[in-house]
Amino acid sequence: QVQLVESGGGLVQPGGSLRLACTASGIALDYYNVAWFRQAPGKEREGVSYIGRSDAITEYAESVKGRFTISRDNAKKMVYLQMNSLKPEDTAVYFCAADWRNLDLLVDHYMYWGQGTQVTVSS
Repeated sequence: QVQLVESGGGLVQPGGSLRLACTASGIALDYYNVAWFRQAPGKEREGVSYIGRSDAITEYAESVKGRFTISRDNAKKMVYLQMNSLKPEDTAVYFCAADWRNLDLLVDHYMYWGQGTQVTVSS
């Protein structure tokens, strides 16, 4: 059974930072493309960032460019999302997702999903 698990969420003040982590069981995450998505209350799930299996390819949503950094440690089979200069509008549940073939920010293109971790940006 494949399971992705996110960690690192929490409550942070505007301008603060958090680092999310994604790990997996049941698959070798280092062989998969991985993306981060988020879903705010009452809104659709949206893509935040993706990273190719070799980490040479990364992309970001316009709303997070310059503030978020995606990375991976294939030796540890972990993927990270460093989030800096957080804003209240970044508040959402953040999900990591993995797919063998697809590398984009389309929700329907990812086969495996985690349960999400809550990020709340508030003073």
